[in-house]
Amino acid sequence: MKKIKFRLFITGLMLSLSLFFTGCSDGSEFPYTEITITDLQQGYKNGTLTVEAVVGAYLERIEKIDKKGPALNAMICINPDALAFARELDAEIRTGKMRGPLHGIPVVLKDNIDTHDKMPCTAGSRALKNSYPLQDSPVARQLRDAGAVILGKANLSEWANFRGELSSSGWSGINGQTKNSYILDRNPCGSSSGSAVAVSANLTVLAIGTETNGSIVCPSHANGIVGIKPTVGLISRSGIIPISRTQDTAGPMARSVRDAAICLAALTDADHNDTATLQEGRIINEDYTQFLNKDGLRGKRIGYYTAFRGINFKVDALMDSALALMKAQGAEIIEIDKILPDGVNDYSFEVMLYEYKQGLNAYFAALGDAAPVRSLTELIEFNKNDAIELRYYNQRYLEMAEAKTEQDAGSYEAALKKMLDGSRRNGIDRVMDEQRLDALAAPSGTPAWKTDLINGDSFQFGSSSPAAISGYPNITLPMGFIDGLPVGISIFGRAWSEAQLLAIAYAYEQHSKHRRVPEFLEP
Repeated sequence: MKKIKFRLFITGLMLSLSLFFTGCSDGSEFPYTEITITDLQQGYKNGTLTVEAVVGAYLERIEKIDKKGPALNAMICINPDALAFARELDAEIRTGKMRGPLHGIPVVLKDNIDTHDKMPCTAGSRALKNSYPLQDSPVARQLRDAGAVILGKANLSEWANFRGELSSSGWSGINGQTKNSYILDRNPCGSSSGSAVAVSANLTVLAIGTETNGSIVCPSHANGIVGIKPTVGLISRSGIIPISRTQDTAGPMARSVRDAAICLAALTDADHNDTATLQEGRIINEDYTQFLNKDGLRGKRIGYYTAFRGINFKVDALMDSALALMKAQGAEIIEIDKILPDGVNDYSFEVMLYEYKQGLNAYFAALGDAAPVRSLTELIEFNKNDAIELRYYNQRYLEMAEAKTEQDAGSYEAALKKMLDGSRRNGIDRVMDEQRLDALAAPSGTPAWKTDLINGDSFQFGSSSPAAISGYPNITLPMGFIDGLPVGISIFGRAWSEAQLLAIAYAYEQHSKHRRVPEFLEP
């Protein structure tokens, strides 16, 4: 304890000196690099740190690192009230009060999550640049209630990467292209691009992303951090610009499994406006850190999903090393060559198109009279008349969604049933039952490709679909590096198995320690 207090005292002193002498001109002297929630809150409690100083340092780092050099472009806007809120939290600490598990912890939100403050919610679209939600989303409210300081809103693949063909992940009409935090001409993946880069580059401690299929997992993997895509219904989706009510979810992004687990527990309130959070059998935990121990792999039966083996020999080598580590820590590995029946991905696409139109129109209606666009039809017309929006890629998915009508309801219901049966009862549940598995594992993807605004994304594979389509949980965390670029491993499984997956992920993390601070390398 004395060592921790002394280190935090020195951290606070370093911050004051660096601000006075250098103004944090680059990242090398930033005193909070890789700091954890536990370290920050201990510093607040013993008086060696203040929330105002910490938040001020992160805001200055965003200004210098994100907006100037190396100009990561992870952030769309900054919360002008962040420092004022930080001062409120400091005043509460002086009275002996801590709001909750995130008291004084900096967080950024993907800019498709509503906040009722001086920040718009844009989905990266110029159509919504002046769209100010009428209330906090439950996610934003729970973060504030837990004491988190929302620093700002993060860039994303516009409309969560469900707008059109040949898109570049991390590009939005309102904010341009986000860069990968490790090698600057590489892609950050998406759609929660800015959220992942902000965490990896130490522009924040936590971020909240959203996923329909891969949008938390892929950018977390590509930027060397931990991302949790929880079971659909664990976290409310109200006040989040939607794609699919069947697959959408928000989730925490952090530099460690422990920090991600702490954040996850703060976001699990039921919401009467989101029936997924009210479903029978929903399992939540007030403290997910209770499941974290270094022996979490011992005795576990883990299914290695081999569908991607042979595509990239460098990724194969990392995965082989990861499996060897798991075996050394007492896990049994069972190879699984197939999870989803044929056709499930096609059913998912049809479901997404139908639900997209309904969801977007409902979101626009909830904005009331101040809505900049009032329907998907108006959004499509706005894009046609804008000088930037369609410069690099089209809006085919918006147009396909707009073409859906009530006459398509029957085919939608049939596709939904086949999708859910195929991904759940005849997919993940079947495989895990037959092999008596505790979890499944696969490489999250391949190293980040070069960003190409002309030809769009160029990735080899991603393993997010089984968990995404079923609505089941998935955790990605660093597995190693290939030529300076991080690669993640995904741990996924049954509905509501977050506690089990966190135990496995934490044990792997503690025995592997693959997280590495990015250096923003030029190509």
